[in-house]
Amino acid sequence: MMASPSTYRLSCSILGHEQDVRGLAASFFPTGAFVSVSRDRTAKLWVPNSSDRGFTEMHCMNGHSNFVSCVCIIPPSDAYPRGLIATGGNDHNICIFSLDNPAPLYVLKGHKNTVCNLSAGKFGTLLSGSWDTTAKVWLNDKCMMTLKGHTAAVWAVKILPEQGLMLTGSADKTIKLWKAGKSEKTFTGHEDCVRGLAILNEVEFLSCSNDASIRRWQVTGECLQVYHGHTNYIYSIAAFSNCHDFITSGEDRSIRVWKRGECTQTIRLPTQSVWCCCVLENGDIVVGASDGIIRVFTESSERVASAEELQAFEDELSKATIDPKTGDLGDININELPDKNHLNEPGTREGQTRLIKEGNRVEAYQWSISEDRWMKIGDVVGSSGATQQTSGRVLYEGKEYDYVFSIDVNEGGPSFKLPYNASEDPWLTAHNFLQKNDLNPMFLDQVANFIIENTKGQTLGQMNTGYSDPLTG
Repeated sequence: MMASPSTYRLSCSILGHEQDVRGLAASFFPTGAFVSVSRDRTAKLWVPNSSDRGFTEMHCMNGHSNFVSCVCIIPPSDAYPRGLIATGGNDHNICIFSLDNPAPLYVLKGHKNTVCNLSAGKFGTLLSGSWDTTAKVWLNDKCMMTLKGHTAAVWAVKILPEQGLMLTGSADKTIKLWKAGKSEKTFTGHEDCVRGLAILNEVEFLSCSNDASIRRWQVTGECLQVYHGHTNYIYSIAAFSNCHDFITSGEDRSIRVWKRGECTQTIRLPTQSVWCCCVLENGDIVVGASDGIIRVFTESSERVASAEELQAFEDELSKATIDPKTGDLGDININELPDKNHLNEPGTREGQTRLIKEGNRVEAYQWSISEDRWMKIGDVVGSSGATQQTSGRVLYEGKEYDYVFSIDVNEGGPSFKLPYNASEDPWLTAHNFLQKNDLNPMFLDQVANFIIENTKGQTLGQMNTGYSDPLTG
């Protein structure tokens, strides 16, 4: 059975980054272009090919000394008729690029920790959110005001269409509405970090969270609807131009398409963390993930990938390994699972998953309504064997780290959490850790050597020095 025209299918895969793709934004210029940013410290502008449905890298931008975590497009102005590109990074800086120079026009400094989200408004205003618990409002190269009020990392920011209104979402589980720099309203309801925001119109917006839910709000404060479908953290949300439908991506290896208030399609990827998504002018979806690949999905039969490419993508997906510890598939008891005959029964809803016992293996299948069949989405394994080296997915106090160790300093005493990023100096981290926890400086060598020993080659060995399994975040 052919896929229905309203189903998103793979259009192309773009291999342009060496590490996780952490941010995406549709560009004003050229038509149909978009910008991606990565943990490989670069930002890239991709332009649609005239000859086929692929994209070509038109512009590579470098300016950050650490991971680039977010991007937004500053609309065209008289001074810059093609608009500007703003990127935020783990080096605490925001770089502003034009389309004709790989180096930044200027760098905005002021945040004291990772800049994790950006939003542009009219007249050149830029709003930034940071792990330093603040948001900042910038005009050109100057910081106009700092929005203080959250008690944890500000993961999401958006400038509303009505002048002077701004939204911030935080690891403190709240969303705040700001007017002229003052907090006017606090939205509560999410049970974990608020990770993303999307504007529907002047009076409504969406939020997504690590609690695996999406909420639709009125700016007056009322929560109009809660959407469930994801089985793990939701990292990113983007609205379609009709100001009603939207897409989300998250830690459950999926992008989900939401239309008329329901999840109408679940697209699985052969990689764990689907960090970011955006919608292009033509309605195509762009997705960035922890395998460093950008994938474009389309409803258009003219832009869909060839049958060979679609089959290759499905084959890659079927070979993926799914770690049951992520909780994406619920509790698994291999002895109680049915065999492949169970797949003769059709599914009841789009994206429904079914686990099948095949000898000593457990295989995961997902129901596709448009194709009227069960598609294999991977093998369930005892452990994915994954390391933290690419994704930095450990959350501690609302921030992301490559590692979070538990350090036992005194026998029988309390253990202390030590967050660490591979790019940091182990001695400085050890010094700050001892100072923060009021511990004896004589432990400096011991703690620094522990960090070095446990991050060799960026893989984690089970050590008896108190390393505890981190929560993915």
